[in-house]
Amino acid sequence: MKDTLVLYPALGKGHLNSMIELGKLILTHNPSYSITILILTPPNTTLQPPQEIQKLTTTTTFGCESFPSITFHHIPPISFPVTLPPHIVPLEVCGRSNHHVNHVLQSISKTSNLKGVILDFMNYSTNQITSTLDIPTYFFYTSGASTLAVFLQLPTIHQSTTKSLKEFHMYPRIPGLPLVPIVDMPDEVKDRESKSYKVFLDMATSMRESDGVIINTFDAIEGRAAKALKAGLCLPEGTTPPLFCIGPMISPPCKGEDERGSSCLSWLDSQPSQSVVLLSFGSMGRFSRAQLNEIAIGLEKSEQRFLWVVRSEPDSDKLSLDELFPEGFLERTKDKGMVVRNWAPQVAILSHNSVGGFVTHCGWNSVLEAICEGVPMIAWPLFAEQRLNRLVLVDEMKVALKVNQSENRFVSGTELGERVKELMESDRGKDIKERILKMKISAKEARGGGGSSLVDLKKLGDSWREHASWNSLSPNSPFLLR
Repeated sequence: MKDTLVLYPALGKGHLNSMIELGKLILTHNPSYSITILILTPPNTTLQPPQEIQKLTTTTTFGCESFPSITFHHIPPISFPVTLPPHIVPLEVCGRSNHHVNHVLQSISKTSNLKGVILDFMNYSTNQITSTLDIPTYFFYTSGASTLAVFLQLPTIHQSTTKSLKEFHMYPRIPGLPLVPIVDMPDEVKDRESKSYKVFLDMATSMRESDGVIINTFDAIEGRAAKALKAGLCLPEGTTPPLFCIGPMISPPCKGEDERGSSCLSWLDSQPSQSVVLLSFGSMGRFSRAQLNEIAIGLEKSEQRFLWVVRSEPDSDKLSLDELFPEGFLERTKDKGMVVRNWAPQVAILSHNSVGGFVTHCGWNSVLEAICEGVPMIAWPLFAEQRLNRLVLVDEMKVALKVNQSENRFVSGTELGERVKELMESDRGKDIKERILKMKISAKEARGGGGSSLVDLKKLGDSWREHASWNSLSPNSPFLLR
């Protein structure tokens, strides 16, 4: 029977794409394996519109035509009696799908040697199933080693104090990281009485007890954090799980993206080398009309060329760009700027010779894309772990400038304009550019022969070979299917 791994991404296109890239990387260096990727179906009216649900529930190879050893198994849809907040939906869908996953794992084990399951860290509740079945369980952490070091500290902090993080007056000291201001911690973990805190506490505990954690990073950009984690310095009171830094993994452009983004790329073709600043804030990065106005004012004040991907809040979606921006902005900047609505081919844009800067929300995928293309950044975090990512980018890696935000995270046009001009014209901006160009080279070396990421990938493969295959037909199996 063939050795098989099961990969289980969280709900959402970004999580699925990352897990697919992980599967491709594993098979490229372990071609004897087969991989099954489980796909959760979004409930109606939540994360994706019905047409997207239809696409996900039809048979497709998800760009894996050249990897026939990757197969996909769709988990049946889950219906909810009430409408849930968007950030809760992925966790609920996973939790309510565990009984399906249990049956799938046992079915796969009848025809394959099941060597292990890799869970997206958001699917931590499935660890209850894999632990009960005694299947080797790994987590895929889609952000960096620095935020993982903070994240894994949560159970330690919880046990050593009765206070919420928001009440702390001292910065937590975490080995391998700069001092972490409490304000930069994710909002979800600041109040120990909140539901989200309990979720993240359980998530961190599950990861600490796993057979290993796979991280989408590489030593050259997060060497201090990765070294501290692997040495067990971040968890002195317990055993740190094996850690495997095997990045950078970046999803390639989807079919048809170049055609959809042809107007952006054609415009970039006509711009001078390294002259354009890209502003893009991820699929969830939506702004109020007031903030969009300030961004427009800042871009005009900076006197720099720009390509701006605009996403407005839902109540402004039907307004034209002219209505969203200061009067005459588009006309005055037509020779220097391009504004596109909702989407642009970010990887293709960052790799274009005309792009010399990137205003980003500090989502980890965007950070890796910028590093791999050698594009210096301006850090404007919005939510989740993005403020921690900013801390690392600005204070540790020194490849980004920080925009100052008010208490409600508003950024003035004056502030943005000054930072954009500083990045593109100052000596500090040149230093950042030189530093990130060296990281671009390091990113290629990490995935090359003898590179740090391939060394960790080999260790990961060795750990699977050390585990005995799990088989549901074992007489000791507590969930033997009759």
